[in-house]
Amino acid sequence: MADQSLDARRIAREQEDRIAAVTAVGLNAVKPMIQFQASMVRLWADNIETFARNCEKGLETFSSAIEEQSKRAA
Repeated sequence: MADQSLDARRIAREQEDRIAAVTAVGLNAVKPMIQFQASMVRLWADNIETFARNCEKGLETFSSAIEEQSKRAA
């Protein structure tokens, strides 16, 4: 009886070790893909910020041109 419980514990421990090893291999395989996705998100965010800055500059130029025209008309 004691041999059976020790054997069951050994089998369970071996299964846990195999699961841990497979999980580590899977995470190592996925890590480059996750890093690539993170870099793409950073690039996307940088492009959005650049677009917003350009729009803001365009609006400032447009509003200053409108102010000049209104001063000339007055």
